Amino acid sequence: MSNNSNTLNYVETDTDLKLLKPKKIFNSPLAKRIYKMRYYYLLLLPIIVYYIIFHYIPMYGVTIAFKNYTFSEGILGSKWVGSENFKRLFDSPLFYTIFKNTVNISLQRLVFGFPAPIILAILLNEIYHPKFKKILQTISYLPHFISWVILAGIVKELLAPTRGAINGLMALFGREPIHFLAEPAYFVGVLIISGIWQGVGWGTIVYLAAIAGIDMEQFDSAYIDGANRFQIIRHITLPSIKSVVLVLFILNLGGILNSGFDQIFNLYNPMVYSVADVIDTYVYRKGLLNMEYSFSTAVGLFKNVIGFILVILSNLIVKRLSGGEQGIW
Repeated sequence: MSNNSNTLNYVETDTDLKLLKPKKIFNSPLAKRIYKMRYYYLLLLPIIVYYIIFHYIPMYGVTIAFKNYTFSEGILGSKWVGSENFKRLFDSPLFYTIFKNTVNISLQRLVFGFPAPIILAILLNEIYHPKFKKILQTISYLPHFISWVILAGIVKELLAPTRGAINGLMALFGREPIHFLAEPAYFVGVLIISGIWQGVGWGTIVYLAAIAGIDMEQFDSAYIDGANRFQIIRHITLPSIKSVVLVLFILNLGGILNSGFDQIFNLYNPMVYSVADVIDTYVYRKGLLNMEYSFSTAVGLFKNVIGFILVILSNLIVKRLSGGEQGIW
């Protein structure tokens, strides 16, 4: 009888030991917080699934940059060639031309395009008439929702040498017509200006939201002290949105090699390849037109690695300069 009693006690004790850890896990502060916010996590679940299926699982395809990929053999069956595709990339004289073009266009976008939404947001914030402000916002937002296929057609019509409005205006002043989209000297300028026109309105949304979060008492105090509009913008508005500006600057710097495939592809032509052929268009021609999938993947991987390094470095620099207060992490 005592033996049975001892055995029964042992079984109960062993069960308690097995259940001890799960009980601790489910009673932890993290588990309680997850349970409390369970409906928010359920809303987040489709986004997580989307990124896993369409962004993380396809990362395995990057391995074809190190293979001699063919359709018949597939990703797994294709022969490994190591860094041969990257050697071919760096040995190509054309690569340095497209890399230079990419950096040139992207830097000009950063220098001229990045401040444009900030300036427009500040100007819109200074408009007191609400209806007029909404009309201007709508007009500035509109190009963002139009495809570059359509926008490129508009740009081509405006800049056409015979019937274009710009050349027609120049003819009134006795100037000869200019084929802006076929002249390398003008093409990059057209890209920058049309890119600003397309994206400046949408870019103001974040900055207007940041400006709206500034305490109005600061503006009232500045007006009482006799500060004018420019002094208020310089000493209150700009410092208050500095953190947002720095975060977006880091993200823009990380994407400096993304020079805008849609825009360039719909506007460029062989006449301006010397200044307009960038990494994205080069990858398109090599990968889809010439079906050199391994080589084009190697080019794309190189571009993304450079972008990742730039994000890390720019974030470190910003954190150092701001004493660790600013940055994206």
